[in-house]
Amino acid sequence: MFGGHLILVSLLSASLCLCLASADTCPAGAMPGLPGIPGFPGRDGRQGMKGEKGDLGIPIKPGDTVKKGERGAFGLKGPPGKRGPHGDPGIMGPPGPPGEPGEAGLVDVSGSQLQSAFSVFRHTRIPPDANKVIRFSKVITNPQGHFSTDESKFVCKIPGTYYFVFHASSHDKKLCVILVHDDKNLVSFCDHTQRGSQQVSSGGLSLYLKENEKVWLMTNALNGMYATADRADSVFSGFLIHAH
Repeated sequence: MFGGHLILVSLLSASLCLCLASADTCPAGAMPGLPGIPGFPGRDGRQGMKGEKGDLGIPIKPGDTVKKGERGAFGLKGPPGKRGPHGDPGIMGPPGPPGEPGEAGLVDVSGSQLQSAFSVFRHTRIPPDANKVIRFSKVITNPQGHFSTDESKFVCKIPGTYYFVFHASSHDKKLCVILVHDDKNLVSFCDHTQRGSQQVSSGGLSLYLKENEKVWLMTNALNGMYATADRADSVFSGFLIHAH
């Protein structure tokens, strides 16, 4: 408020002095008007054009270059990151050197391998029935019980390759022994010689069997198999060669 009055007094004094100094500019009897109110601040001008790129700075000393600072201390170990995806398989490496020899294994360990074996015989003068299973009622060995004495047939319990063999006695009559696999006649072994004396026929065959398949012997019309009290037994045997 007082500032406005001071400005006004100053302007009046200046006008009075101008009037006294010049009669032309300050006619007699006229009094100058009051100054106007200051205007509002103007707006900012437009942004100027971008200046040219400055020159490179000068090193502190001529010939000085930027020096690498010393290595800082290791920071704290951060938490483990997430597991990344599996990479592609690498190339197979070269074979390694041979290992040291192992300890000697146990020899002939009973029960460590699958086993199946039997041997049965027939001891009678009565020839077997033609075209029927030859009955072998006497057991020499049958530890696993795979030969069924009720059927007089071998029943496979361990799939694999087996070997079967027989030795049959005959007297004054021809004899044919047929090895049968599940009602299929595989091979026949026949003795047609009649000399009024005892003859022996034998034959063997290796055979692959599946579980529960059966093998047995039979004769046809040439069924001259017999045995005496002290000799001439007929024997049928079989055993597992290799389990599959």
